[in-house]
Amino acid sequence: MSISKTHDENSLSLGTAAARQLATTTKSEPQMQGISSRWLLKLLPWVQVSGGTYRVNRRMSYAVGDGRVTFTSTGAKVVVIPQELGELPLLRGYEDVEVLTALASRFVQKEYKAGDILTEAGKEADSIVLIAHGKVNRIGAGKYGEPTVLETLADGDHYSYQALLESQDFWQFTVKAVTPVTALILQQSAFEAVVAQAPSLHKHIETFKALAKKKQDTSGQAAIELASGHHGEPVLPGTYVDYETAPREFELSVAQTVLQIHTRVADLFNDPMNQTQQQLRLTVEALKERKEHELINNREFGLLHNADLKQRIHTRRGPPTPDDMDELLATVWKEPSFFLAHPRAIAAFGQECNRQGIYPTSIDMNGNMIPAWRGIPIVSCNKIPVTESRTSSIMLMRVGEKNQGVVGLHQAGIPDEIEPSLNVRFMGINEKAIMSYLVTAYFSAAVLTPDALGILESVEIGRS
Repeated sequence: MSISKTHDENSLSLGTAAARQLATTTKSEPQMQGISSRWLLKLLPWVQVSGGTYRVNRRMSYAVGDGRVTFTSTGAKVVVIPQELGELPLLRGYEDVEVLTALASRFVQKEYKAGDILTEAGKEADSIVLIAHGKVNRIGAGKYGEPTVLETLADGDHYSYQALLESQDFWQFTVKAVTPVTALILQQSAFEAVVAQAPSLHKHIETFKALAKKKQDTSGQAAIELASGHHGEPVLPGTYVDYETAPREFELSVAQTVLQIHTRVADLFNDPMNQTQQQLRLTVEALKERKEHELINNREFGLLHNADLKQRIHTRRGPPTPDDMDELLATVWKEPSFFLAHPRAIAAFGQECNRQGIYPTSIDMNGNMIPAWRGIPIVSCNKIPVTESRTSSIMLMRVGEKNQGVVGLHQAGIPDEIEPSLNVRFMGINEKAIMSYLVTAYFSAAVLTPDALGILESVEIGRS
């Protein structure tokens, strides 16, 4: 008789290896490492979209957004893509490619070292500057004449198109390079030469000037005429609230997959756990992970791509500092709900706080202790990308339809629904005895007003 290698001849009792042959092991449900906390899905208020499309109606806005410009490079030479000049407020909506190409060819590339001055306050403002690469500070005078940083500009930003509209005006600020900078500069004389040869561009500029003269509020919306503080019986102003004539509409997006299970597995191997249920459970978890990823990264409705460009700011030095987080709070100052950041970005912020001897508090959210800044929770989301250069973004948002914030969109009550706007439909059994289930989630997101979402960009992580 052979003796098992695991059997001890000197043992006085039954070993565990042999005992296991007569025992039923206790099993866990199938585990899945990719399941995350999915805070965005939990914290977003979800709006029922019964018709499958959600329209965001806003007041008429005359302000033309400051877009970001894209460049191409060949070796060390950088050029602006002609069509991208349409991102400049002055040229927004202008589509004559031949004229835009003529303008693009007149930009001159210049290189600056960290600390160099690009433009100096008090000197003649006679050009527009595009920041192709690097970071600069726009510096103005403080209350008592001391220099103060007004704004940080980086890749794709620009200043100042107003210089091309007026003659003999002067820079009201100084621009200083924080890092090595590559800039493209268009002189006013070169711009006017192109305008003189292009009647369509001249007409476009005159229309732009007329639009800029219309009464606007501080947000660039058509002003509502009001009177206050008057006495007697003056004639009160007449007014009306104008709306956008072509409001944006959001159709519900879809994420789907077909789950396949062999009938033999479903029939014979369902004890102690139902194989079909476990397969569906993990498939639904994966679908929810994709749902959150799309809400962040989708180019049509994802939050990273739908934040207003005026609501995007850059870090002053690289890593996220308390000053940067305060600056982000200033962009979403009306009832901010929460920050959303990659776990590594949260760690980088904690490291900067440690360096400054600042210790942020934590708050309780659904039984979880979450780090917070100024009382606003900083929740993690591993769907926010980290680039190869180890930079990421931090978002701050106000949520809710009543608050004119960010909302999630779905349609509850669809056929074969297992969760709101998520269903599982049996598709039949094929000739190979394989059952198929169609698993579908419908969703989208909308930013109701531009000031509901702010993004701190170019956040460096992992700096020692």
